[in-house]
Amino acid sequence: MLNAEKRKTLLLLIPVILVLIGFVLYPSIETLLESFKKNGVFSLENYSDFFGEKSAANFEALWNSVYISLLSVLLSALIGIPLAYIFNRYDFPGRQFFSNIAIMPIVLPSLVGVMAFMYLYGEAGLVPNAIKDVLNLSEVPFSIGGITGILIVHAYTMYPYFYMTTSSALNNIDPSLEEAAYNLGSNKFKVFWKVTFPLLTPGLVAASLLVFMVSMASFSAPFLLAGGFRVLSLQIYFSKINGDLEMAATQSVILSVVSISFLLFMRWYQDRKDYRMASKGIGAHRSEVSNPVLKWCMVTLGILAMIVLLLPHATLLILSLVPEGAWTWQTYPTAFSLENFILLFEDPNIWDPVRNSMVMSLLACLGVFVFGIITSYALVKRKFIGKNLLDILVMIPWALPATVVGMNLILAFNEPSAFSFGKILVGTFWILPLAYFVRFIPLVVRSTTAVLEQMDDSIEEAAQNLGAKWFYTFRRVVIPIIMPGVLSGTLLAFVQAVGEFPTSVLLYTLDNRPISIEIMNQLRMFNIGQASAYGMIQVGLIAIVMFISYKFLGVKTENTL
Repeated sequence: MLNAEKRKTLLLLIPVILVLIGFVLYPSIETLLESFKKNGVFSLENYSDFFGEKSAANFEALWNSVYISLLSVLLSALIGIPLAYIFNRYDFPGRQFFSNIAIMPIVLPSLVGVMAFMYLYGEAGLVPNAIKDVLNLSEVPFSIGGITGILIVHAYTMYPYFYMTTSSALNNIDPSLEEAAYNLGSNKFKVFWKVTFPLLTPGLVAASLLVFMVSMASFSAPFLLAGGFRVLSLQIYFSKINGDLEMAATQSVILSVVSISFLLFMRWYQDRKDYRMASKGIGAHRSEVSNPVLKWCMVTLGILAMIVLLLPHATLLILSLVPEGAWTWQTYPTAFSLENFILLFEDPNIWDPVRNSMVMSLLACLGVFVFGIITSYALVKRKFIGKNLLDILVMIPWALPATVVGMNLILAFNEPSAFSFGKILVGTFWILPLAYFVRFIPLVVRSTTAVLEQMDDSIEEAAQNLGAKWFYTFRRVVIPIIMPGVLSGTLLAFVQAVGEFPTSVLLYTLDNRPISIEIMNQLRMFNIGQASAYGMIQVGLIAIVMFISYKFLGVKTENTL
């Protein structure tokens, strides 16, 4: 007979294990098995095609994905780390304002950000044409596109990962460690390289992982800017729309292996040394910039950086005010109105994608909210065999690129199964909320686990010693304590789901198309104003959620990344 504690643990684990097996492990296994099929027969031909001369495009796409991701990590680090160091170690006029502006790229969903860059810096972009007219040039002096365009967009949208993790790490470093090094005769560079930088390593590893994973999964920038340049996430999409699911499965497996290998390498690199401090940090110490020339140079650079960072947002707003058909052959838009926003609320067909995104994101977030609480509690507060395996299963969707998650679900649920209650889910409304749920499980589990690990077991034990039943204690004691962590992860999942594009483009139908898909449809019809209006709706929803998260929950964005 099982004792009471083991029964509780089992009751907690059963739904968690069923969900993870049914929607994470089973789809991944289906994709792996599909990659070993050729015309329904077991074969290694897909892999020989992938790496052989017959399909050199796939190997080229793999190499392009890897080196673009590595360059994206490097460029993002070169921008994010110095910015974090300057804003957290030096005090000058406007520092706090500039530091808040520095995270603005994070409110731009990937597709919206790429669209803004296209109309800002592309061949028909506002900035190149303005320079051309001012200098009376015969052609635009520059335009972004191809590899350069992808890297610029990646650096802009991904450097906040380095900025935020580095800022958080700098604030946790005990200043006395650096002061001791200065007192022993070290110069500023040596103190940074020998003391500060090693203590930043865990944060830098986390940021590198995020940027590499996001870049490997990047779909919007290559889709709109690459031209003939191939990356593996696009190859998966092309294989899928051409009906070659076996090759799409093979490409998904290869992309997964590369992403997980980088994850394991960075974890190994981080675990080589111990980065714990013997003393407790007391917050970052900022040095006042006393040199007036240097001070105002920093202020000027801050203003210029602010303009560059906010230009995509401003461009999106301006374009959203351009009525349909009002900007065709003209170099710049000349007519402005609120027509696109009015249509959003008057025409049900135009409002449908907004409603779909909100409904599907809310459904997915309700699921990860409940699942995150149960899973985190089981992982932190319960003892059972296979805990590490369960933890790995939870984190698999975080390690897999979005296009791979989409392909996994297509191959698992394009026929009836026990996990879909005998129904085919592909082509139905429910496949996208399920995809969002699977993709964002790790966000909620991670943020909730962090809070649970800080909760003393004696709090729960005290309630039970006073006669409270376990469920009553869990509901009235545990959940209120961990709620900020649960909500911060859930709100971040909502933000990600509202702007989600790579998984959506593989799984959507006409009836459940989200905002990101409708933006793409409007761009194809050259209706830039309506596409931008949809983009502003996405940015507005994300900004509201982030404001609520910070203002009412006291959760900063970097704490959930």
